[in-house]
Amino acid sequence: MTTASGLTIWLTGLPGSGKTTTALALTEQLSAIGERSIILDGDILRSGLNRDLGFADADRNESVRRAGEVALLLASVDCVVLVSLVSPLRVARDAVRARHGEAGVSFIEVHIAAPLDVCEERDPKGLYARARRGEVTSMTGIDSPYEVPLHPEVTLATDVDPIEVSVQRLVEAVLAQRR
Repeated sequence: MTTASGLTIWLTGLPGSGKTTTALALTEQLSAIGERSIILDGDILRSGLNRDLGFADADRNESVRRAGEVALLLASVDCVVLVSLVSPLRVARDAVRARHGEAGVSFIEVHIAAPLDVCEERDPKGLYARARRGEVTSMTGIDSPYEVPLHPEVTLATDVDPIEVSVQRLVEAVLAQRR
């Protein structure tokens, strides 16, 4: 049983997998059914809260830790917190899950499971192309690892399923936690 009435939905996947797109569509749907939600997006966090961090493993883990702590604060005031963050290393995601458990806050890990070739095709920021040309290093999926979640509560195949199907699955997961 949780002590906080909010919850955290942690969207993890390769860059370009559809984390932000899914979070934006989900928050719109949650609003339509009267659920208060907020998005903590990795790109926005990097421009402020995490601007002092680089892309070494320790920095990536610290970025995940900080996002997790903010998510806990927001969930404690009855918010559905959508964290859209590559969060490539399992140990960091597991630590955030553990902190949520200690605090009595529900945590739903969502693996946005788009294959690398699909993410490279989408390449909304041109990062994969730059990494392939050697202009960017420490690119998750190219020369930096992405560790797939071992037991996510939800896996979404954004290369196969329409966004509406993915969002509906997540709405159902939220409602199941809120009961």
